[in-house]
Amino acid sequence: MNDLLNFSQHIFSVHWAVFFKIISVILLIVFFMMFIYDRFVQRENQLLINYPLIGRMRYFFKLLRDPMRQYFGDETYYESYEKVDWINKAAFHKKLMYSFSLEKPYNENRLLFKHANLVLNEDEVNQELSVTFGERQKYPFVTKSVIGRSAMSDGAISPEGTQAFSQGAYYANFPINTGEGGLTSNFLKSHTCSNNPDENRYLEIKKGTIFAKSIFKITNFFFNHYIAITLYRDMVVRSKDAETYSFDPNKLLFYRIDWSQTIENFPQKPLDNIPDITFQMGSGLYGVKDKDGKFDETRYQKVMKFCKMTEIKMAQGAKQTGGKLLADKVTDAIAYYRGVEAHKPLISPNRFPYAHSIEELFDFVGKLQELSEKPVGIKIVLSTPENFRLYANEIEKRIEENRPYPDFLTIDGGDGGSATAPREMMSRIGLPIRMALDIVMDELNRLGIRDKIKIIASEKVLTPDDAIELFIYGADFINIARGFMISAGCIRARQCSGAGGHHCPVGLATMDKDKRSKFLVAKKSKTIANYHNAMADGIKSMLAIMGKRDVKELSKEDLLS
Repeated sequence: MNDLLNFSQHIFSVHWAVFFKIISVILLIVFFMMFIYDRFVQRENQLLINYPLIGRMRYFFKLLRDPMRQYFGDETYYESYEKVDWINKAAFHKKLMYSFSLEKPYNENRLLFKHANLVLNEDEVNQELSVTFGERQKYPFVTKSVIGRSAMSDGAISPEGTQAFSQGAYYANFPINTGEGGLTSNFLKSHTCSNNPDENRYLEIKKGTIFAKSIFKITNFFFNHYIAITLYRDMVVRSKDAETYSFDPNKLLFYRIDWSQTIENFPQKPLDNIPDITFQMGSGLYGVKDKDGKFDETRYQKVMKFCKMTEIKMAQGAKQTGGKLLADKVTDAIAYYRGVEAHKPLISPNRFPYAHSIEELFDFVGKLQELSEKPVGIKIVLSTPENFRLYANEIEKRIEENRPYPDFLTIDGGDGGSATAPREMMSRIGLPIRMALDIVMDELNRLGIRDKIKIIASEKVLTPDDAIELFIYGADFINIARGFMISAGCIRARQCSGAGGHHCPVGLATMDKDKRSKFLVAKKSKTIANYHNAMADGIKSMLAIMGKRDVKELSKEDLLS
């Protein structure tokens, strides 16, 4: 003990001034060399020639702008800081009360809602808010919520992010859309293998040895779950696409869907330990195409054993094209899921391959309905009434002729976002969601077919009042992307694409293994579920003070003009 004390006294008695002088001299030498290089050597940057060394501060602060902008009031895109603050509080199950006043008061452009003279208590509002899609189909989809997570592909989102969203959706009973990247193992995060081998025939299973399991348990005890699983995976699954295998923590094995199995071996009844999944089919036909790139009917039928309905993506608000993944995000696992070559940029075609006309598109919808016996819809962006009239007229015609038509339409507002999209498309194409919904309702009501089709709306919905507004404009169901992203830890650093070598700093929208390894799947799945539940509770609270028992009772008469 005395030796330790003597050592400590010796450390504190050292003359640290010499050390700091040496560091200062080294820094001065480095700065001087940078000055010489900027002023007299490099001829790539004229700013640095005129302002050597000091000019570099511009690029330093520019580098910080996107990740740090949220801390310095640059939240005008979200109307006010309180909206983002509300999401974060909801995600961590904090009290959702505010004091004094909000950051921004009423203004003439803000839509206001009517309250009832005789308001309802919250327990008088329908506690089971739900929508039924595809009443005409053999297997309609009855949702357990009126809000769901918008389409975000595994690949655009990290595997860990997709796992957290899927687990959160399972916890809170809300639907999750696969995005055009298709169904991957990460959407089955909550699944556990059956004790009956016959019920696992559709799975490709990898089991560890007693030694490997012992190493997993030791590592899990001394370190953390992610490190333990990664090490265990390396010992059990030795292939480039090892990440395509999900981990069953109860049985300590890895599994993935074995698409080579006959369809008879796939689940014949819905799995009760996975979330309600909407399969999105984009122009790349990822996950449902054969080796020649054509639509594979049998593969689609297998996919739909795990999904409740299908959404054909014609366009989205941020880009009216197919999806885009830079080469860094096309890992061996993503290449396996999508049937493409790894480590090369993935640019999907602009046009859906079976949509050279509205008639051909609707015929393909009918084909999918026949194959899956489940609801099928279309995701579109509107620009003009004439733009939508083509869809509405074809729906009316097919209803009269008793021919297939979409069970639902997803209307994405032109102000929507994306992980990877051209700037010019983000800001210049497509109507905002409220204007688009006005067109949709006018046309469907004019033709007398509004009750024949469900409408999903999405665009910049963050808080319960945002959702109420879209229900008032006629939406049956709301899809949310940003709100769920923020609830999963997104800090809006705008580095989702991976362009320029930058990666999502929280590991949510990146394929960088180092960043992903820090993403807390178990914790974030709970914050995601909390956000959904707070949204649902907030919607019910709003309905109560408006004197409504269900979102179906809302209309534009509930707006203050």
